[in-house]
Amino acid sequence: MDCGLNGRSYIVTGASSGLGFASAQALAADGADLVIASRDQERIDDAAARLDSPAGVRAVVADLADESAAQRLVATAQEAYGRVDGAVISVGGPPAGRLEDTSEQQWRDAFESVFLGGLRMARAVLDTPFDPASGMAVTLVLSSSVKSPIPGLAISNGLRPGLAMAAKTLADEYGPRGGRVNVLLPGRIDTDRVKSLDAGTGDAEASKAKAEAGIPLGRYGTPEEFGRVAAFVTSPAASYLTGIAIPVDGGALRTL
Repeated sequence: MDCGLNGRSYIVTGASSGLGFASAQALAADGADLVIASRDQERIDDAAARLDSPAGVRAVVADLADESAAQRLVATAQEAYGRVDGAVISVGGPPAGRLEDTSEQQWRDAFESVFLGGLRMARAVLDTPFDPASGMAVTLVLSSSVKSPIPGLAISNGLRPGLAMAAKTLADEYGPRGGRVNVLLPGRIDTDRVKSLDAGTGDAEASKAKAEAGIPLGRYGTPEEFGRVAAFVTSPAASYLTGIAIPVDGGALRTL
């Protein structure tokens, strides 16, 4: 299937590893030009070198908690490719922990990066001039905690649903101008983040086995499986898809 990405330009944040890198890889493989970003110079340079891309890739150090980061990434894409067609916005998960054990400062820090950082990035992309006929697509990578709380991830449980509702509001507001906004809800995808969460239980293998027992497909997903969904949802092939939250979790969520 040709998703129509060839010659288009996208920004991918959190792209040095995990779900962000997998999303960048899938976009690049279909011919998209990319600006990829993360907070570490060495890691984002390495990610750019690992991308199997027939098109252009620009690696930028950026922390979405920095108020200037979003506009800087948009400017980089415009300068490099002359256009911006959308973004996949992935932000590292907030610290794990029970609600009773988390500090107010942890909540403030997570709100600045996970919530405001993602929202700023989405607005900066959607406010970039574009042809309504070509469209603009923003995909936010959140968590299945949008639909159902995850034990031990209190801050994620608190912030992710609000950002998902903000994304729905952006879809309403920018839809008449040709802007699309969607949310992806990864479940247990085999990333370093999930490995760390399993290890944090004290018995990683038992934790994984227990989680897999609750997944209808009976296994963790791969980053590549997630990346293909992200690339499709952000591509022109999904031009009539907006304002929805899509689980990528092997059927684990028991809600509609």
